[in-house]
Amino acid sequence: MIRYTCGRLSSLIISLIVASLVIFLVIEVIPGDPASFMLGINARADTLAALRTEMGLDQPMYIRYFHWVAGMLQWEFGTSWTYKTPVSELINDRIWVSLPLAIYALILSTLIAFPSGIYAASRRGRAGDVTVIGATQLGVALPNFWFAMILVLIFAIKLRWFSAGGFAGWDNPLLAIKSLTLPAIALALPQAAILARVMRSSLLDMLGEDFIRTARAKGLTRRQALWRHAVRNALIPVLTIIGLQFSFLLAGGIIIEQVFFLPGLGRLIFQSISARDLIVVESVVMLLVFTVIVVNFAVDLAYAAVDPRLRSRT
Repeated sequence: MIRYTCGRLSSLIISLIVASLVIFLVIEVIPGDPASFMLGINARADTLAALRTEMGLDQPMYIRYFHWVAGMLQWEFGTSWTYKTPVSELINDRIWVSLPLAIYALILSTLIAFPSGIYAASRRGRAGDVTVIGATQLGVALPNFWFAMILVLIFAIKLRWFSAGGFAGWDNPLLAIKSLTLPAIALALPQAAILARVMRSSLLDMLGEDFIRTARAKGLTRRQALWRHAVRNALIPVLTIIGLQFSFLLAGGIIIEQVFFLPGLGRLIFQSISARDLIVVESVVMLLVFTVIVVNFAVDLAYAAVDPRLRSRT
């Protein structure tokens, strides 16, 4: 297990280095000069040059890259050109909205998907299975931003059980969780539909394996064989989807944060792109990529814990 972990850790480090290069180069080649954008088209040349020097844009690209990477290693991302605030402070403020939202949505998605997938697989071809398949098809087809607006219309405007948007802050945890409930549901249900279908398909594949037939021949009922043997072996593809979903929920909630006016990382990226605040965009995107890679690393370790054969192959 130690050798397996070290191998995956080296892959993680290489992935981070490559990702940082790609992110920096892609954002740097975006057309437009941030200094010109901030001062306007009528800015004087000397004023424009002074601002470019202040922002560090007059330095060679490779120097700016190494300064950026060195700063990130110390949790120093530079100063936002728009907010005139250290980027690390902006991230610290916003991540406590996006991260709990992603975790909340992932928990809801898993709590919905696991029982639904297991229920459908245990009743293959029956009414319960058909119902779950129909519901998951609907969940996959509905855009989450449209579903978010429906939730607002029903639960915020008509029933007035929740607020239509905004974030109450963590001074009152109950109000904060309540503020995140509708956005979490809007994010979770489409992901739950995908996860339930994967869980059902994986379980059905396991139930057709020889070791399940052997367990049945030894006297286990279908239900006992399902819970004792099939569920655990079906978790590997499910863990893959869960890892991908967490990454999506953290990095891909820009539209939902816009719908509910949540001050999270997604909305910060959207506003920074509009303002050409490249240092914020680079830093936040790199942080999200780091999170995605670390989650995939954790999923790989979970694979090895669930299926020891992976360790022996490595």
